[in-house]
Amino acid sequence: MFETFYHYEMPTLIYFKSVVGLFFLVFLLSCKKDREEVLPNEIDVFNGEVVKPLTWLALGDSYTIGQGVKEQERFPAQAVKLLDERNFFVNELNYVAVTGWTTNDLMVGLDFYKPKSHTIVSLLIGVNDQFIEWDTVGYRERLTMLLKRSIVLANNKPNHVFVLSIPDYSVTPYARFLDADEIARQINQFNQIIYEVSEAYGCPFVDITPFTREALKNPILICDDNLHPSGYDYARWAEKLVTAIRGVL
Repeated sequence: MFETFYHYEMPTLIYFKSVVGLFFLVFLLSCKKDREEVLPNEIDVFNGEVVKPLTWLALGDSYTIGQGVKEQERFPAQAVKLLDERNFFVNELNYVAVTGWTTNDLMVGLDFYKPKSHTIVSLLIGVNDQFIEWDTVGYRERLTMLLKRSIVLANNKPNHVFVLSIPDYSVTPYARFLDADEIARQINQFNQIIYEVSEAYGCPFVDITPFTREALKNPILICDDNLHPSGYDYARWAEKLVTAIRGVL
């Protein structure tokens, strides 16, 4: 093509068309360069519209990290899949969560890992505070501190911090030699605190505790360790959480 363009005996009309074509090509390349500068790698195009994929930071303990289940069965991972299917694209999912962590442990973990800000932050913490019988006053104070930090990590958008209730493990085989009624009562107290603090700071509260209590009559909802939820139960959490997320985003 360029050899024809530079041919000495090229007719005037062909020459004109070639010049126009060359300038058009240069224009397109220039636009492509400008588009690449404006749209960095984290920007996608969906149905002709520019969209910025979401990022998710999952904070918590064994329930968040999915103790006893495969990585893809964790409730944040299942929620991400559901969001993707609904065209809410999540291109990054990070965890700051360890089995056995209390609210105090999570605060230390945040200090250590220093996570960056994310579009979505989920927070589920407190069962280990209840298990070791920490007082509810102290729990409220620590949860409040964690919620404030979570809001900062959600780019200072309180409604992008989704706070989940504590599962009720009193119905699991693990608790058969414990005082199940007392455990359930304490779980209710802690969940009431979670609800009140979440409401005070404008963060969506997602109550998944009723799901977990169904495990008393449906053992498929408990994983092989006889304590933690199975992927089947986490799937229900994910559905409810995605409904809340879509309502905000």
